[in-house]
Amino acid sequence: MPENSPNFALPEKLPPQSIEAEQSLLGSLMLGKNVIINVADFLKPEDFYRKTHQEIYSACLELFQKGEPVDILSVSNRLREKNLLEEIGGNSYLTELINSVPTPSHALNYAKIVHRKGILRDLIAASQEIGLIAFDETEDTDGILDKAEKRIFSIAQKGLTQEFVPVKSTLVDAFERIDKLSKHQGGLRGLPTGFTDLDNILAGLQKSDLIILAARPTLGKSALALNFAANIAIHQ
Repeated sequence: MPENSPNFALPEKLPPQSIEAEQSLLGSLMLGKNVIINVADFLKPEDFYRKTHQEIYSACLELFQKGEPVDILSVSNRLREKNLLEEIGGNSYLTELINSVPTPSHALNYAKIVHRKGILRDLIAASQEIGLIAFDETEDTDGILDKAEKRIFSIAQKGLTQEFVPVKSTLVDAFERIDKLSKHQGGLRGLPTGFTDLDNILAGLQKSDLIILAARPTLGKSALALNFAANIAIHQ
C-alpha cells in the first residue's frame, strides 16, 4: 500500500455507549412520576445501545403517549402484551433497573448521556457509509458530497434539543414584539436578510421558522448564509 494511502480501518473497540446510564434512566422512568415528560421529546429508542433497553423504552413511550402511568407494573404488562417480557429478562430485570437508580431526579442527565452516545454511534456509522460511497468511482463527485452533507445534517438535527421555556417569559417577549411592530407600521415582522425582494416575500426571517438553504455543493449556500448573518448583525 502506498505510504500516502489513508487507512480506513476503524479501531477494534466497543461503540460509544453507557449501559449504566441506560439502566439508571429506565429505572428512573419507572420510579419517578412524569419523569418521561422531560425526555420523550428528544430521546428515541435507537439512542439506546442495548436492544433490550430499546424495547423497554419503547414500551414506556407507548404508555406515555396513551396517557397511562409509566411504572413497573404498566411497563411489565405492556411488554407482556408484545411478547417481549421474557426477552428483556422478565420482571426480575425490570426490578434490577429500579434498584440501579442513584436518584430519579437526575433522569434528564442520564438521558443526555444516552442521547450523546447515540449521536456518536450515528457519526461512526455515517463515516463508514460515506467511505463506501467514496470508493465508488462511478459516482459523481458532487453527488457524493451531496449525500455526505445530507447524512451529517440529519445527525446534526438529531443533536438539537430544546429546553422547556416558561410561558410567562414567552408572553412578555411576544407582547414587546407586538408593541414594537405597532409603532413601526410597514416594518418587517422578522429579521431582514438585506435582500429586499426576499424580505418582502417572507416579511423577514421568522424565529419560529426553520430556514433551509438548498442547492448543489459549491454553489454559494454558505456565502449567502453569512451574508444574511452579517446584515442582521449590522442592522439589529
